[in-house]
Amino acid sequence: MADQRVLFVLTGHSELGETGQKTGFHLSEAAYPWKVLREAGFRVDFATPEGGPAPVDPASEDLEDEINKAFLSDPGVADQIKETPALGTVDLSVYSALYFPGGHGTMWDLPDSTAVQDAIREMAEAGKVVGAVCHGPAAFVNVKLSNGRWFVDGKRLSAFTDDEEKAVEKDDIVPFLLAETLKERGAIHEKADNFGKSVTVDGNLVTGQNPASAQGVGEAIRDRMLAQEST
Repeated sequence: MADQRVLFVLTGHSELGETGQKTGFHLSEAAYPWKVLREAGFRVDFATPEGGPAPVDPASEDLEDEINKAFLSDPGVADQIKETPALGTVDLSVYSALYFPGGHGTMWDLPDSTAVQDAIREMAEAGKVVGAVCHGPAAFVNVKLSNGRWFVDGKRLSAFTDDEEKAVEKDDIVPFLLAETLKERGAIHEKADNFGKSVTVDGNLVTGQNPASAQGVGEAIRDRMLAQEST
């Protein structure tokens, strides 16, 4: 168990469209799975599509939350997110799982990143775990497998819903609606009520709807990794 590693791919994008507001990755969507996986004995590393700093979405920076606080104050985490490697330079063969936390920044730099697409295809086709929560599944929208099919075609998944996007009044800011686009690619979208918990496990694909789902996604990734380890 101790030598199993998970790579968190964080957004490196900090601008919320043309609003002048800042965005980035959602803190608890990284912190809660990180805690679960660390407690299971796994090593967690970080990357971004292009390398460099991984910005925290200021709207998510609740440091009264002890798990968020522990995440940002952990020296290993703080050093890594300050200057992440570019995903394309990372040796994925040493990782058992790939995980994409959400945050609105993901909507701009994950979908069109060839490094992201290549990493997801490589991990999925190697039978490894691929996970994402909230806006993190933006990483999936343009991924095709080696057989030419969309990665999400026919797969059950959860993601931030279009109704939730409208509820937070960002449907006219994001470059596309996430759930609608995933369904256009053939995904079977599962969802709870707005801001409720929905975690979906379809084989080695683990996804969640929103921040309320982040811990459950971490637990499901952990359980899939442990199941693979025991086979």
